[in-house]
Amino acid sequence: MDWHSLLLDNWPVKLVCAILIVAAWIDGKQLRVPNWITFPMVFAGLAYNTWVGGWAGLGDALIGMVVGLATLLPLYAIGGMGAGDVKLMAGIGAWLGAAVTWHAFCVSVVVGALMAVVMVLWRKSWQKHYGNFQMILLEFLTVKNPRELSRIAAERKPQMLLLPYGIPICIGSIAYFMYAGMI
Repeated sequence: MDWHSLLLDNWPVKLVCAILIVAAWIDGKQLRVPNWITFPMVFAGLAYNTWVGGWAGLGDALIGMVVGLATLLPLYAIGGMGAGDVKLMAGIGAWLGAAVTWHAFCVSVVVGALMAVVMVLWRKSWQKHYGNFQMILLEFLTVKNPRELSRIAAERKPQMLLLPYGIPICIGSIAYFMYAGMI
């Protein structure tokens, strides 16, 4: 296999990987995934899938985008996730479809949980963060208004150890792509 075919085989997955790496890098530095990455990613995925698959391709891309949005939107709604992370998952869905997005999300959740535990242990602040976790869980179970949960989360945010979730999305997604033989 020559370098040309190596580069071009399954190029949409490789493009998504490159975008995820850039997004993770920026999120790690700035604690945000900017719109100049996410919006073009979503729209280009919709356009590409429409071009190669017609109306059926557009439908598959839209369903994938909705799955990507649905995975993280509940956490965003209550203030536990940034909008850029949600749009990043939507971009994965727009390019690669619902099933791939769902599996990439599931692996990303595991990666994110492991990263959070490592971050807490590294800072030797297990008791503090376990207490925060219990408080957040109690609020989630008792406060039924998402706007109120979001307000409470915004107040608490300055004292929280923040995980730039673009990093687990990147690592988890690429790990899934490799596991699934997509790259």
